[in-house]
Amino acid sequence: MTYELSREHEEFRRSVRDFAEAEIAPHAAQWDREHHFPVDVVQKLGGLGLFGLTAPEEYGGAGEDGDFTSLCVAIEELGRVDQSVGITLEAAVGLGVNPILTFGNQAQKDTWLPDLVAGRRLAGFGLTEPGAGSDASATQTKAELVEGEWVVNGAKQFITNSGSEITSLVTVTARTGVREGGKPEISTIIVPSGTPGFTAEKAYDKLGWHASDTHPLTFEDVRVPEANLLGERGRGYAQFLATLDDGRVAIAALAVGAIQACVDHCVAYAGERQTFGGPIGRKQGVAFQIADLEVMLHASRLLTYRAAAMKDAMDRAARGEGTAPSMKEFKQAASVAKLYTSESAVTATRIATQVFGGYGFMEEYPVARLYRDVKVLEIGEGTSEVQRMLIARGLGLPVE
Repeated sequence: MTYELSREHEEFRRSVRDFAEAEIAPHAAQWDREHHFPVDVVQKLGGLGLFGLTAPEEYGGAGEDGDFTSLCVAIEELGRVDQSVGITLEAAVGLGVNPILTFGNQAQKDTWLPDLVAGRRLAGFGLTEPGAGSDASATQTKAELVEGEWVVNGAKQFITNSGSEITSLVTVTARTGVREGGKPEISTIIVPSGTPGFTAEKAYDKLGWHASDTHPLTFEDVRVPEANLLGERGRGYAQFLATLDDGRVAIAALAVGAIQACVDHCVAYAGERQTFGGPIGRKQGVAFQIADLEVMLHASRLLTYRAAAMKDAMDRAARGEGTAPSMKEFKQAASVAKLYTSESAVTATRIATQVFGGYGFMEEYPVARLYRDVKVLEIGEGTSEVQRMLIARGLGLPVE
């Protein structure tokens, strides 16, 4: 197995980069200031086929012409100019399309996937709650089956793509009963936008990701058909855990984009900024910091695309094409990539801000926005602490 990107992947990278430079980069700072969710640009991403890179042709996706690595390339390139747009794509595919594509029945796929894959609509992933973040099994939202309908009551928080004008649904984990031994039975329910009792509350005032759509959600006697159960009853928790494995690699790609941006901005600035009769880039104190960024970039990119290649090999093997790593190996690689790249991105933005000096503290320079945006990468899709726990367990340690 090789982790070097193919010629096709590099050509695809250039096409996404050209779009990002032309359509996103000139507006990113304004969107950030105004907390503006750019629906028109999101739908242009759909026109490029980015939401369908891992979806079958029958739903308008790329089919065998696309793969998970291509999705990571796209997320990296978008994240290089605007982390908010990068996370919009990541969540739309990994947390919106994926659960329905992986666990949905044919009717659910036919109903929801064409618009989601085309980027005409978005879907949210309702897992986290006020009292159930990393401990997702502590879900308190409940869904009771009453006369052929699920009646949902509860609340979710920090849900991406959940309240935009093009959001069509949210998949929600909820307690649907009690298992033997008293443990809760957790299932997944599809709740369409506009369903009475389902409210996307006022968008959060976040530290970063200002152009990303993020809301708390409330459910008050929300009634949806029994057929809106996604996958097998009682398997909701397992379904969402499986979804997060892919998401961790995609978040790593977003982090790689941020580190690449730090390298690009610092190299340019260190060649232009003059002090003591010359560019600051000739000073070892500056040059060595930028060299460290380049090392972090290479290591992060290799870890990310190694994990992406493993995911693609698993998908091919499922179609009877070649061999693949085990799920255990992939899970370990995903956690390693997510942990290292997210923490490296936070370090990289701190270094970049230092290289820019006082200007790095000014919002007119992109490193300030990057500094705010990347902190959440250590939190979302499994915190750094959770990743360390999973990695340790993967080594056979009995860590709690």
